[in-house]
Amino acid sequence: MKIASWNVNSLNVRLPHLQQWLGAFAPDVVGIQETKLEDHKFPDTVLAEAGYRSVFAGQKTYNGVALLSRLPASDVQVGIPNFEDEQKRVIAATVGDVRIVNLYVVNGQDVGTDKYAYKLRWLEAVHAWLEQELRAHPKLVVLGDFNIAPDDRDVHDPTIWNDSHILTSTAERDALKRLYALGLHDAYRLHNEAGGVFSWWDYRMAGFRRDLGLRIDLTLVSDALRETNAAGIDREPRTWERPSDHAPAWVALA
Repeated sequence: MKIASWNVNSLNVRLPHLQQWLGAFAPDVVGIQETKLEDHKFPDTVLAEAGYRSVFAGQKTYNGVALLSRLPASDVQVGIPNFEDEQKRVIAATVGDVRIVNLYVVNGQDVGTDKYAYKLRWLEAVHAWLEQELRAHPKLVVLGDFNIAPDDRDVHDPTIWNDSHILTSTAERDALKRLYALGLHDAYRLHNEAGGVFSWWDYRMAGFRRDLGLRIDLTLVSDALRETNAAGIDREPRTWERPSDHAPAWVALA
């Protein structure tokens, strides 16, 4: 099973890219983030024509998540249980015998702001929920735009992206490490130790051309799925006209 994550940064704009990529890459499951669409506008019929069933939770202008799968999805969960949040950032479902959780993690704005504090509370709620999910579903994949670069290998310049910077602060990285401690593994790092491979590049300052990126889009696998065949990041869609600022991250389960 090939499972991918892609922050499309507006599905309305990027639908042709998604269709092209689904045809070329042929994943079995895709978690997408930042659909930025209300549910009645989600293109589920168009995606069904491409062979994918959709479950989704969206809102106007911001956020929005979805899971696309070749097989039917069941036991769908929208949002973090017991955590009140109007933002559509979480959707989970079971496909086959694998539980898949799709996260669009809070950005946090700047270290020390209210939005940063909200991000840390949000991550704590995710931790508590995933602890329960792992007990119920040993075969678990947690994917998405984490808005956290795990370590210095995952940033183009650690002197800039440091403890005082959003996405790389110690508190954010510690929250991610707490998810790892539950028994989740960064699938990319199971196969690739080298740094300098990224999944997000700012539109400004020719970020992609200059490779000024971060690896913040992750696929985490549970102990039961740790023996993966491969994992990577597909940079090609970032080269297309009017691209998302993110590239798809993927893992191939054994």
